[in-house]
Order: sequence, then C-alpha cells, then structure tokens
Amino acid sequence: MWVEMSIRPDTVPLYRPTTNYTLQNQRPITLYRPMTKQRKKTEEQQVGLLWDLCTIHTCQSIENIVSMKTLKFYLVFLFSSQFIGNTQSVMIEEFQGINSSHSEFIFVGFPEIYEYRRLLFLPFFMTYILVLVGNSLLIYVIRIMESLHSPMYILICGLAAVDIVVATVIIPNMLLSFLFDWNDISLASCLTQMFFTHFLSSVESTILLAMALDRYVAVCFPLHYTRILNSAMFVRLLLFTVIRSGSIMFVLVALAGSLSFCGSNVIKHCYCDHMALVSLACGNTDKNNAMGLAVIICFVGIDICVVIFSYMKIVNVVLSAAVGVDRRKAFHTCGTHLIVIMCFYLIGTVTFLSRNLNIQISTDINTFLGVMYIILPASVNPIIYGVRTKEIRNRILKMFNTRVNKVLTVQVAIVEM
Repeated sequence: MWVEMSIRPDTVPLYRPTTNYTLQNQRPITLYRPMTKQRKKTEEQQVGLLWDLCTIHTCQSIENIVSMKTLKFYLVFLFSSQFIGNTQSVMIEEFQGINSSHSEFIFVGFPEIYEYRRLLFLPFFMTYILVLVGNSLLIYVIRIMESLHSPMYILICGLAAVDIVVATVIIPNMLLSFLFDWNDISLASCLTQMFFTHFLSSVESTILLAMALDRYVAVCFPLHYTRILNSAMFVRLLLFTVIRSGSIMFVLVALAGSLSFCGSNVIKHCYCDHMALVSLACGNTDKNNAMGLAVIICFVGIDICVVIFSYMKIVNVVLSAAVGVDRRKAFHTCGTHLIVIMCFYLIGTVTFLSRNLNIQISTDINTFLGVMYIILPASVNPIIYGVRTKEIRNRILKMFNTRVNKVLTVQVAIVEM
C-alpha cells in the first residue's frame, strides 16, 4: 500500500513504510522512505489543502477533502515526527550532561554560619601568625645552636618546616574567602591544593613516627644510638617518606581528577579536601572511597601502632630504671607527646571516615575538624617539642635576654649623652 505524507505543502516527499526501529523502553517506531511519483500531483493537492486547513484550525470538513485513511496516516506521521524529535532532544541533553564536567568550584566553608564568616577572619589570622612565628623561631634556634644538631632536633626542625608549609597551603585562601568572598577555584588548582595538603600531612605522620622510633632507640638502646641513627639512616628515611607519601597521594589525587562533576560545584569545605570533592562526582566513586580507606590504614593504622608500641617500651624502661622525679618527668613528657599525636591521628581519621562511611556529622563540625586537623598540630608542636625542651627553652630565653640587655644598654647610653 502506498502512502504519501507531507511536512511542508510546497515540497511533498512521498513515503512508504520500511523497517521498525525500537528505542529503549519505547514502542516500535515506523520510519518512511520515498516512494515513486505515481499519483503525485493529485495527492500533492490533497495534502497541501489538508495542511492549509489544519493550519487555520478549520478541519471540520476535512472528511470531504481527503479520505479518512490519508488523515490517519498524516496524524500518525505528525505524532511519530514529534516523538522522534523529543526523544532525540532528550538523548542529546542526557549525553551532554553525562560528558560535561565543572572546571570551576566554589568553597562554602561553615555554611550554617556563613553570614558571620567575616568574624572568623580574626581567630584564624591569629592562629596563622602563631604558626609562622612559633615554627620559624624553632627552626632558627635549632639552626644556630650546634649542640642541637642531633637526629631528634633535626626531626623537630623538619616537623616545624612541614607545619609552616601545610598551613600556608590552605589558611591564606581561607582568610581571603572570609574577608573578600574569594571563593572560586579551578579544578586544577583544587587538585594541586589537595595533593600538597594530604602529602604534607602524611609527611608529618612519618616524621612523628620517626621521632617515636628515635626516642625508643635512645632510651632502650643508648649504646647503639649513634650507630643506628646515622646519616645513612636519614637518607633512607627521606626516601621512604617521599616514595610512600608521594605515590599514595598521587594515586589518590589522580583518581579524584578522573571523575566527572556534572552536578553541584559547591564544595562544602574551606579547602579542597579529598572526600569533599569526590562527594560532588556524578559517576562511580567506589575506587575513590577504597583509596581513602587505604590512606587511613596506611598512615593511621600502621603509624599509630608503631608510635604507641615505641612509647610503651619507653615507659616500661623508665619505670624499671628511674625513680621519683625522673619517673614523673618521663610520664609527663611521654604523656604530652602521646596526647598531641593522638589528637592529630584522631581528627584526621574522623574527617576521612565521616564521608567514606557516610557518618552523619554536621557540615560545620566536619569543616572545623578538617581545619583543626591541619592547624592544631602546627600551633602546638612549637610548644610541645620546642618550649618544653630544656635546651631550646634556655636558648630562646638567652636570646631574648640578650636582646633586652642590648636595648637597655642603648637607652642608658642615650640618657648619659
């Protein structure tokens, strides 16, 4: 049976049914191809007249112009054309949505108190100044005192340098965001910040591990201390730190960078945290979640076990050898170190696992913990490992006393003149 259809009355292609094509979850659709030009002129006139009547909505007498058969095919054709067009439009929109990905993101730290964010500038600014001054002073004192050029103090110096850098990676951007609403960041910058933040945090974990082992060797094997902790050991420690932290964090960031972000581009954090960014992805994030758990196991599960084992051995040796004041001093020193270390690992574990395991924590609290994970150790380490160390404390006091004496001497000289 021949059927003639038209979309435009001036150019009437002639069609006949061909193959049925079925879209997913839809009914079969019959496509048409041109037929021969038999009876073309007569049908052109009929279909053209039908088009005009339908255009002006006067189809009451359409049965007198063309047969009902032609009208049925015409309506079926219009419906099919519209259906195909709509389906193609939806498919194109879905395809574009799947393949589009945000290249710019917006930080919204502390969303529940966002309108008071400018009040947060002062405490974080003062904390950053404390981090810079305290750790810089610690590095300066260790550098100028040759008596402090031992493995333990070199590790403390490295810890202070890491604290300065990791705080500088995130806090200045936070301060600008609080004060001037500079919240935008590109995907490349976000991934760079993510790498350095997590890399330096893992380096800090390795340094804390090395410091615990240093104390363990110094207390439990004092006669072999210089032979075990020599320059070759430091080179191996440096290579171990770079390879372990660098490789793991590179994979972590690479997996995050391979995701598509076709939904929201609002990062509910003050910096580019791994899981805060991954939570915005519209694809499968099982690999990212597994890698996050691997980081926790590697840097918390292993490191904290070794640290606790080292300090338990130290306490055991001290209890068996020291008495009275020495025993209390050892407990005080080891207890303080363990408190700082446990805070570092505990906060880091909570911030990582809260998103991996879908633990329901307020966004503001999670953001606060994520920031404290970075700046709390950087703020208290100069006090715990610097001021509380007798040699460093005496050197700092001596340095300040010398400066005060110079100032007083200059003032007396001016008065006498």
